[in-house]
Amino acid sequence: MSLTRRQMLAAAGAVPLIRGQGRRYKTALIGSGWWGMNILMTAVEAGESEVVALCDVDRGQLDAALGKLAPLTRDQPRRYEDYRELLAKEKPEIVIVGTPDHWHALPMIASVRAGAHVYVEKPIGHTILEGRAMVNAARAADRVVQVGTHRRVSPHNMSAREFIRSGKLGKIGMVRCFVHSGGGAGKKTPDSEPPPGLNWDLWLGPAPKRPFNKSIHPRGFRQHLDFANGTIADWGIHWFDQVLWIMEEKHPKRVYSTAARRILDDSTDAPDTQIANYDFDRFTMTWEHRRYAGNNAESTGIGCYFYGEQGTLHLGWRDGWTFYPVNRKLPTIHEEPKLNAPDDQNIRELWADFLDAIRNKRRPVCDIELAHHSTNISLLGMVSVRAGRSLDWDGVKEIITNAPDANRFLRRDYRAPWQYPKA
Repeated sequence: MSLTRRQMLAAAGAVPLIRGQGRRYKTALIGSGWWGMNILMTAVEAGESEVVALCDVDRGQLDAALGKLAPLTRDQPRRYEDYRELLAKEKPEIVIVGTPDHWHALPMIASVRAGAHVYVEKPIGHTILEGRAMVNAARAADRVVQVGTHRRVSPHNMSAREFIRSGKLGKIGMVRCFVHSGGGAGKKTPDSEPPPGLNWDLWLGPAPKRPFNKSIHPRGFRQHLDFANGTIADWGIHWFDQVLWIMEEKHPKRVYSTAARRILDDSTDAPDTQIANYDFDRFTMTWEHRRYAGNNAESTGIGCYFYGEQGTLHLGWRDGWTFYPVNRKLPTIHEEPKLNAPDDQNIRELWADFLDAIRNKRRPVCDIELAHHSTNISLLGMVSVRAGRSLDWDGVKEIITNAPDANRFLRRDYRAPWQYPKA
């Protein structure tokens, strides 16, 4: 779905985004950590949220969140440890789900069934069939579900899409997506008792039971495969989403990925090295990441390169985008990014679109189904690694056709008493 001209201009800062139209939605946050609070503080700034509740299984994290919120609003949100109790008692109109990945599906589905519109973080689920259940629940409840793939409203990403879609690259044959970060082997972190105030069993929820480890919480869960899918799901979904959006695709037809731990020797278990190949009808897309050896030998450590007949366009994050024409007599074209503090993001523009979608009963720009397709690309890369082979993917039926046994990796068993959502 494309943005209207007014939304594009607003996102680019050419006209002011609408603020506070008199309607204040009862808003609740589930998962009050770093990124969840970035979203909630943006919602408060927009002036259309009455913050009625915050939910977190970590009392220390909840205390810190309430402390950040206090100077921004007169609202007196109530505290909850269990999102189910929050939904039953508060009946919020908007719910923000800012939990770790393995806790995205159940709260999002419960929220729309309770009548709330939802802003859920990416990747939408830990397994592919969770995502399908989330899409179906949103449609059945007729609720707006926005996903935090905010680069669809970032001004320089939008203008890069316009540049590419105008044909200035010519026919595109390949897109290369990548993230390279620094670091060395690291060190082991011993298991320990959970800190006071953390309900570790509820934090684990549907994931396998294991001892608490400081490398997991707070903020380390993405590199533990019980709770997330490593760098390809954390960062990869942003760039895969850009490729699908720009190239107007939904899913690849074939996926092959290899991954390993080559350097890291710490307490995480996600791959520190991964390469994936995705075949579409019109082009090939690759992914690569490494979590070591970041240096000045490469001009940029993140983003995607679009390779076309007329040149190469690098679409990045903090470095905007740059077009390098094949004809060296032509000038290089560059656009700087326009990002918001803190953490160089565009949540403000995405939240404005979310509110507008609620008011006008339309699909948001980062609708749950679009993000489901983007999440699937990340997760299929990990499924290929687990299956140890190339996969033929039927994106309409959402099944693997050449290796039926690999379809078992599209879901996982939940730890009792939690039940895997039915699609």
